Amino acid sequence: MWAGTTSALRHRTGSKKYLTNKIYPKTMNNKISLKFVTPVLMSFFVMSFCDLVGIGVDRVKIDFELSNTLAQLIPSAVFLWFFVLSVPIGILQDRLGKRNVLNIGMSVTAAGLFLPFFSYTFAMALAGFALLGIGNTIVQVSANPLLVDVVPSNRRSSFLSFSQFVKSVGSMLAAPLAGWFALRFGDWKILFVVFGVISLLNVLWLNSIKIKETQNTGERATFSSSFKLLNNRFIAIMVLGIFLVVGIDVGINAVSGQFLLAKFGSEQTLAESGRSVYFLGKMLGTFGGAFMLAKLSSRKFFIWTSVFGLIPILALFIAPSEVIALAIIFIIGLGIANIFPVIFSLTVEKYPMRANEISGLMIMAVSGGAVMPLLMGWISDLTNVTASLFVLVVAITFILITSISVNKNKPKSQPPLMVKD
Repeated sequence: MWAGTTSALRHRTGSKKYLTNKIYPKTMNNKISLKFVTPVLMSFFVMSFCDLVGIGVDRVKIDFELSNTLAQLIPSAVFLWFFVLSVPIGILQDRLGKRNVLNIGMSVTAAGLFLPFFSYTFAMALAGFALLGIGNTIVQVSANPLLVDVVPSNRRSSFLSFSQFVKSVGSMLAAPLAGWFALRFGDWKILFVVFGVISLLNVLWLNSIKIKETQNTGERATFSSSFKLLNNRFIAIMVLGIFLVVGIDVGINAVSGQFLLAKFGSEQTLAESGRSVYFLGKMLGTFGGAFMLAKLSSRKFFIWTSVFGLIPILALFIAPSEVIALAIIFIIGLGIANIFPVIFSLTVEKYPMRANEISGLMIMAVSGGAVMPLLMGWISDLTNVTASLFVLVVAITFILITSISVNKNKPKSQPPLMVKD
């Protein structure tokens, strides 16, 4: 994901290995080639298909008359794979190349989308969403570093921000399209076929071009070198922050529709539009955040965006109408939109020599999207949907405390992290 290629040079001192980095910059002109950039950006649109999980919770729950706990197995089936596969896929990518791995991910995504359309049972729906999660994990590991390879070094940050905007567009469109297909053709699952075809077309498109990728010429990252970083308190807390913010993101996606249905008796299509409003907020938040972060301190921005996430989540408990609730959900999207990239960038900024391994751990932490919605579903069955929102309050409060701590502890020159034998 980062400029150039990193190799770890080991310097032995006693029984410890000190890891430092040498950067091998790639040669690249300052021109942007749409031939290479466009299909890679489209892979971020494919990445957004993972957010079909929210629609899946609402529709599958109704179709098979599921409890809240069983319905929340759907996001768990999707996001569990981020925990299981992120680091192994990163290691595999070192050997197969980013484009090849990205194409594998989009192909698996397509398979997951087609499966529940052609065989619609609860078991097949779970299997389809599991494949969607596996494919999305692979896409997330490979798409960001491949985008870095196809844009000039002075445009990488802006394009990485824009890629999240592209992803947000896909996330925002999913719910209204599902509703439209249900009304027009009587089957919301047609959306799965459309998105599956888009995934396969992008595989063919990306496979038709040859991309010069950066190559790792030094020692490869390993399971051991990655997981030992969690012994570092700062890195461990920031990885937990990613776990929680993704859990909040998926929790809002999965529960917003049920919240509107339960509290206000909203019509089904209107309730599903809650997640589109949320993703609209996220889309505008990432777009605006790219400009704001160019002028503001990342640490101070981290605090304010955490506050801006906590206040509307608390306000959702006392929303007097569905219109106000939708407005609050929009503000939540605005508030938390930039927490993920800020945490990511602050961690790598503090330990730049370990960027590759940190990246693997951060993507692994996306598995928070599997745990928190399941916990919220369990609380919903014990009490009610509104009570399950307390899970989000606890998560965003921890992130706010973390942001304050990070702001107090300004970065200093960091020695290379030590990895014990």
